Amino acid sequence: MNLPEHSQLGKTSAYVDQYDASLLFPLPREAKRREIGITGSLPFLGADLWTAFELSWLNPKGKPQVALAHITVPCESTHIVESKSFKLYLNSFNNTRFDSADAVRERMRHDISAAIWHGRPVQTTAGVRLLMPDLFDCEPVRELTGLSIDRLDVECSLYLPAPELLGAAFNEQPVTETLTSDLLKSNCLVTGQPDWGSVQISYSGPQIHQAGLLQYIVSFRNHNEFHEQCVERIYMDIMARCKPTKLMVYARYTRRGGLDINPWRSSHPQLPPANVRTARQ
Repeated sequence: MNLPEHSQLGKTSAYVDQYDASLLFPLPREAKRREIGITGSLPFLGADLWTAFELSWLNPKGKPQVALAHITVPCESTHIVESKSFKLYLNSFNNTRFDSADAVRERMRHDISAAIWHGRPVQTTAGVRLLMPDLFDCEPVRELTGLSIDRLDVECSLYLPAPELLGAAFNEQPVTETLTSDLLKSNCLVTGQPDWGSVQISYSGPQIHQAGLLQYIVSFRNHNEFHEQCVERIYMDIMARCKPTKLMVYARYTRRGGLDINPWRSSHPQLPPANVRTARQ
């Protein structure tokens, strides 16, 4: 079984500039999900929305091409792809000739889909969309919408996940609201390097105590876990402690090495949020 410590994270890696799908390193989702009480059917829907800012290949004449790539990894997949391996995989396109951007897109879709199911039948393929330079100017920068709880003057002293900080007004009328924070920070599970993020929480149900929610988000500050795992932990803790009838948790993490990862989990069917970067990304 692939484990994080077996990946290229934190290790010196050879630079491969000829296409090589074997560079992708799948990691199983199951173990981390068991930690937070997820067994059997998933209690949420969603996807991991990736943006690759450093993608290049050669056209049939050997002329370099560049593009941005938006990748959608369904949360139902059995595996995620370790991010450094994904960067190495993208680098392997650099000196490889492809007939067209469509050929690159299809190759990426096939390889990522195979990796995230890792030897099992592909049930849902990864989505890949390439944006060529003539569309770069159409890419907006926009902050997460909602009421920022960062305005609250709270005292913070816990820097490992503390779900006991969460609470809600169970004896009052339910509400529907969207709350945001830019104070999410966690660390890479293997290297300990900081991962900075913003989080959006939309819900219906008992009104969540905002001060406790902010302290809870801050409590991830010294926690070592991958982005996808942090968002699923936040989702499960809010569900257990605040008991909303509907819940959506969406985080946008700042890019590292030309990649950002933005997990989204929802209790109910809905369109995925737009993969639009924030100012910090």
